[in-house]
Amino acid sequence: MAAASVGAGALAVKSASRESLQGRDTLVRLTSAVDNLSSQVDLFRREQAAVSTEVFARLSDAERAIARLEGIQDRH
Repeated sequence: MAAASVGAGALAVKSASRESLQGRDTLVRLTSAVDNLSSQVDLFRREQAAVSTEVFARLSDAERAIARLEGIQDRH
């Protein structure tokens, strides 16, 4: 009976150890995925900032050109 108890205890420890390893592997995969996603979001934000800067620069150029045209038309 004692041998059966020791065997059951060893089996429980082995099972808990395996679950712990699986949990750790899952945590590593999830952490890696979150890090990757974070990097992609940062890249997206930088790209969007660059696009916004370009768009607003072009809009500013267009506004100045319109203002010049309006100034020319007002003189005639």
